[in-house]
Amino acid sequence: MTPVLFDTHCHLDLEPLKSELPSLMNEANIAGVSAFIVPGVHPDGWPRIVALAEENRQIFPAFGIHPMHAESVTAQVLESLTILSTKGIAIGETGLDPVYTVPMDLQEMAFREQLRIALHLGLPVLIHCRRAFRRVLSILCEEHADQVGGIMHAFSGSVETARDFIRLGFAISISGTITWNNAVKPLQVARNLPLEHLVLETDAPDMTPQRYRGTFNRPAWITETALRVAEVRGISTEEVARITTDNALRVLRLHDF
Repeated sequence: MTPVLFDTHCHLDLEPLKSELPSLMNEANIAGVSAFIVPGVHPDGWPRIVALAEENRQIFPAFGIHPMHAESVTAQVLESLTILSTKGIAIGETGLDPVYTVPMDLQEMAFREQLRIALHLGLPVLIHCRRAFRRVLSILCEEHADQVGGIMHAFSGSVETARDFIRLGFAISISGTITWNNAVKPLQVARNLPLEHLVLETDAPDMTPQRYRGTFNRPAWITETALRVAEVRGISTEEVARITTDNALRVLRLHDF
């Protein structure tokens, strides 16, 4: 039987995925991918995500503002986010990323405001974090994000840092980077953390697995990530699929899936 896989982070509303969505969804279903979270990155894209979720029950919407778009945050945008998120399963993606030129004070403001909306609505959070793990941890503690938990999207930190996020109720998401020839930390995380705290994602159209690098990523290729985790753990891909999907359903509180 084809294992049931949950892609906890894919941008199906963005090109080039959007133009090929019917065929990509069919391809993913054949590969065993039965659920997809489409996270928001900018207010302009939220209506597209609403439309996708209304058209396909396998697509779960999340609404948020990526740190690279933190300058788009206004009181009106936050009010719209609060209203719209009553239709979503999570807030995000949000977080911190000093690689972008957006000032960190603006990123932190946008991050905190979205965490507060998540707590107000009782929704988990999808967190983007690159090179700012200690600061993100501090803000999560200060904003009491342990009350809602969530997912550390495409986690690139250490095993020790991952354990800190797990203690706050966050699952650790493994992406296609675990298949890359130069992968180090993703392999360590997948090998050393309890499998009960891991989920899978593609981040399509980005983070294409090693075998297909040079082209845009697609949800069906989450099987490459599942296979690599299975190899690292010495278990079957079916077990990886079952446990990581159960983990996603638990942290996202999708009891009726």
